[in-house]
Amino acid sequence: MPLDSALPDDSAGFSYPDGGPPADLLVEGKGGTVGEAFANVALAMYNAITPLEGIHERETFTVEAEGFDRESLLFNFLAELIYLVDAEGLVARRIDVEIAPGGLGLRAECVGERFSSATHEAGTSVKAVTYHMMKIEEGDGVWIVRTVFDT
Repeated sequence: MPLDSALPDDSAGFSYPDGGPPADLLVEGKGGTVGEAFANVALAMYNAITPLEGIHERETFTVEAEGFDRESLLFNFLAELIYLVDAEGLVARRIDVEIAPGGLGLRAECVGERFSSATHEAGTSVKAVTYHMMKIEEGDGVWIVRTVFDT
């Protein structure tokens, strides 16, 4: 069967006026430190998965990551958080990120709980972090971190 034969025709009961569900989620985090900005990007990701106001502070979990530069550090940190959502259902409401001296490692203390479809609203399924449009920069005492997630 040709691929385009699976697309709805004009008589179908549904359509994709904007081309279909979005495949990417662009997020930006800001902070007084690069660690705070990393934490805010992670919280933006979690908020897309399920609204943060529905997450209770019931469990604490620690994430450690390393990279060969800031971008790979951010990538590895976020990839570890996505893994914990997928494997253990862990979703954080609060995150404190400490960047190691030299800037190539971090330790994050995360507080939240395990996602349950019975008690939490399901949002966007985040599949992976990407390097697409990734930006980590400081200006006027504010760090801005931006990245795109595959959804």
